[in-house]
Amino acid sequence: MTRMTAPLRVTGATVTASALLSLVAAGPALAHGTPTSPVSRVYACSPEGGSTGSAACRAAIAANGAPFTAWDNLRVAGVAGRDRQTIPDGKLCSGGLPAYKGLDLTRTDWPATRLTPGGRLSMTYASTIAHAGTFKMYLTKPGYDPRKPLTWSDLPSRPFAEVRDPALTNGAYHFGATLPPDRTGHHVLYTVWQNSSTPDTYYSCSDVAFPTVGASASGGGEGTKATPAKPASARPVRTTEPSKAAPPSAGPSPSHRDASPAASAAPRAADGTPVASATGTGSSPSAPVVAGGAAAVLVLTGGAAVVLRLRGR
Repeated sequence: MTRMTAPLRVTGATVTASALLSLVAAGPALAHGTPTSPVSRVYACSPEGGSTGSAACRAAIAANGAPFTAWDNLRVAGVAGRDRQTIPDGKLCSGGLPAYKGLDLTRTDWPATRLTPGGRLSMTYASTIAHAGTFKMYLTKPGYDPRKPLTWSDLPSRPFAEVRDPALTNGAYHFGATLPPDRTGHHVLYTVWQNSSTPDTYYSCSDVAFPTVGASASGGGEGTKATPAKPASARPVRTTEPSKAAPPSAGPSPSHRDASPAASAAPRAADGTPVASATGTGSSPSAPVVAGGAAAVLVLTGGAAVVLRLRGR
């Protein structure tokens, strides 16, 4: 009986170790990335983004029926460069995913980042796991109207910049590009991250504000920085029955003002667009993953030691 019991204990320990290893390996696959500067809608309206109290984010969350907890998981598999054929018009910001549909609301008061026409764009793309791939950046055409659904016809046929395989540093990709010189007012920076190491493509909308004609540029070409705070573990957002969304803001874009006290106190660009404020410096988004992996290794090591002692008895 003793000889039969020992193998059973070893087998149980082996199964437990395998299960733990599977959990460690699977954990990072739930989360990947999004722009934090210029801040994307999904990050601005996430619990870590700091703009959940804005009217636009409240409406987006209500339309979703759930918060944007998985801010780094807005991805579509199997696109393979067929973005315009795969992502429907009017659903570019959500990637056509029901769990992110609140991001497609047509509003003029999304938190935005100040930019300078023809200036230097400094992109910070937070990522909780590294992937090889190409970032493609589009800027809505002159005359873009944020009161209408964003469509592919609002974007040029070619991106104004492409960056391939930048290095992941301190939990984010950092790269730059020169902005088109002929934009004024409210626009959308549309970023497509097509992975080459996975079948996934990530989509994001970052609202940006350029000086209107006759207004001086403020904030510099790099815009207002939005450094990611330490996020909670990203989890897939459940698709639930959406609550009744707040109505899109009315009135012409340049003169729109949010009536709420919080929004009226927020900084705004020359055309009245709310400007995203910095969230402060936080820990790397990848830190929780690393810590979790280390803890699992310690558990496995301890388990292995116990098994060896049992076999030696």
